[in-house]
Amino acid sequence: MDKWSDRKQPNVLLLFDVDGTLTPARRTVTQDMLELLRKVRKEAVIGFVGGSDLAKQREQLGPTILDDFDFAFSENGLIAYRKGEQLEAQSFIGWLGEEKYKKLVNFLLKYLADIDLPFKRGTFVEFRNGMINVAPPGRNCTVEERNKYEEYDKIHKIRPNLVEALKKEFHDYSLTYSIGGQISIDVFPKGWDKTYCLKHVKDEGFKTIHFFGDKVYEGGNDWEIHNHELVVGHSVRNPEDTMRQVKELFPNLF
Repeated sequence: MDKWSDRKQPNVLLLFDVDGTLTPARRTVTQDMLELLRKVRKEAVIGFVGGSDLAKQREQLGPTILDDFDFAFSENGLIAYRKGEQLEAQSFIGWLGEEKYKKLVNFLLKYLADIDLPFKRGTFVEFRNGMINVAPPGRNCTVEERNKYEEYDKIHKIRPNLVEALKKEFHDYSLTYSIGGQISIDVFPKGWDKTYCLKHVKDEGFKTIHFFGDKVYEGGNDWEIHNHELVVGHSVRNPEDTMRQVKELFPNLF
């Protein structure tokens, strides 16, 4: 493998969370952000890492994401691409086993059925290759409904309470429960958080790895990688804040 000799700083990698960092939650990326990333890519290596599958990430970041980023990490890097070519893949259900998986899903469906929310839509438990995503109001919420639920959740602690219930019920499953986005939590094996993507870049010769994310608090899905010993973490409030901090890192480009 080449070592990024076409970059001015080939030993620097910038990794970005997607929701709330490169784009508003479940919304599409702006042209201003894409233009900023193109400029940065001439200087250093760039990639994104998120819990969603590649199809959802493509909806947000555009149809050419495998060409626009050097590294594309879907499902926290369990599905990974380098220069558009897929690397190894991992399976959550293969790791956990069918019987344990069924117990987990049955518990979730019963738990969610008993929660009284202002509204419920569809797709409450979404199976992905490397995790399951659990959305108490359903992933079929509109953008307006997502915003309303996010505010409701801050008051009523629906997701934090669900995480605590899962920790108690499945204490022997070696699972991690991570709050992400506006409406959901991710459930995956311990160690399969966003730090998993670092396995794919450990032999690339990077001396500095910057990570930008908005859920860097404990329990948020950016917490582990933001605080990893090999990473320089940047806490951002929204995509505009991401752009501001990137410009501060590379003032010569802007």
